[in-house]
Amino acid sequence: MGIKQELKEENKRTCLCDRHIAEGAFMAPFAGFVMPIQYASIQLEHMAVRNKCGLFDVSHMGEVTVTGPDAERYVQRIFTNDVAEAPDGKIFYGMMCYDDGGTVDDLLVYKVGENNFFLVINAANIDKDWEWMQQQATGFNIELKNMSDYYGQIALQGPEAEHIMETVLGLPCSELAFYTMKTIGDVIVSRTGYTGEDGFEVYASHEYIQQCWDKLIDAGIQPCGLGCRDTLRFEVGLPLYGDELSEEITPIMAGLGMFVKFDKPEFIGRDALLKQKTEGPARKLVGIELADKAIPRHGYTVLNMDGEPIGEVTTGYHCISVDKSACMALIDSRYAALGTEVQIQIRKKVFPGTVVKKQFYNKSYKK
Repeated sequence: MGIKQELKEENKRTCLCDRHIAEGAFMAPFAGFVMPIQYASIQLEHMAVRNKCGLFDVSHMGEVTVTGPDAERYVQRIFTNDVAEAPDGKIFYGMMCYDDGGTVDDLLVYKVGENNFFLVINAANIDKDWEWMQQQATGFNIELKNMSDYYGQIALQGPEAEHIMETVLGLPCSELAFYTMKTIGDVIVSRTGYTGEDGFEVYASHEYIQQCWDKLIDAGIQPCGLGCRDTLRFEVGLPLYGDELSEEITPIMAGLGMFVKFDKPEFIGRDALLKQKTEGPARKLVGIELADKAIPRHGYTVLNMDGEPIGEVTTGYHCISVDKSACMALIDSRYAALGTEVQIQIRKKVFPGTVVKKQFYNKSYKK
């Protein structure tokens, strides 16, 4: 598919879109935006992140600010994790859920300061999340702002990310622990990531993000598309909304119960999620490793050894870093124990597999 075919008027462009085209990236629609899928190759970009550093445009992500006297109480109400008494600069991962436990979205919550929170949401869910968050704001003395159109965002991921942040961009960040953030003027710098490697995010105005991108490209940093962003996150078992989480897939089903804090007095979906945790979910998200090189894709059927359907693949790839075929799948909990033998229907053939941990490659975060 050519670039001209993809750049339709209904697809939004990030502040870096013209630069991707100039670099010769393959562009395609994603979450309502036209985004770079790959530059050189997914494998080359994937290994650049694992071994050195890769640069991502993630300006399509959404940002919402919550400020005011009731900001913490509001965040506690809509968020499964517990932000109470957290120090300034702490970042939390968790979910927003419906009353029935289904997932509105998974997100990051940055505690910028007292009653000042910065929420980072998925691009595909910006409009839905914003409407839902506004609906939940009744009775809270807060100010909600959808800042998604203001902020651009880049992510540097890989073992050399810290050195590049400081030497190329001049952004001091070595003191940041994993899952912490700070502000430098109007710029937000955080140390999280979606690849299993050490890394940083920079949130700022479009003009500043464009300047950062140009400096990094001039310094020879490998630009990376969404193709390797997906292969990287998959290898370390990180979920993607719409695949491993959805309105029908709860955090408990997805194995993300550690980010659901039931000792909080209340949050939306608490009762339904607690019931599911106590009784055990009917379906669980598992990892499956194949002995064969065949690649299971999203939606492919998982079978038990009698050939009966027990679930379906959520994400599947040939893992670039470890040279094996694997997938994550949502299956009948009776077959979710590690070591259970299953089968996957791939087109007209059936391939054997084994239930394993969802992490196919060891994470390498800064402690």
